[in-house]
Amino acid sequence: MAARELVEYVARTLVDDPEAVTVTEVRDEEGLLIELHVAEEDMGKVIGRNGSVAKALRTLLKVTAARDGGSVTLEIL
Repeated sequence: MAARELVEYVARTLVDDPEAVTVTEVRDEEGLLIELHVAEEDMGKVIGRNGSVAKALRTLLKVTAARDGGSVTLEIL
């Protein structure tokens, strides 16, 4: 599963409004930047208590990036 699809799948399962989830990829010289947009009221569910969900998602992305030999950064907007 590609990094973008992974982020989108996890985000859609966490939020109350899955239609508001959008994921965009931006490639730059440092690697891949994934921007996750969710509804304002779902922001806390994606970030989690003390950022635990966001940390777990970033860890999953690091594993997929290491498998592919690249670098992935996640921004939750």
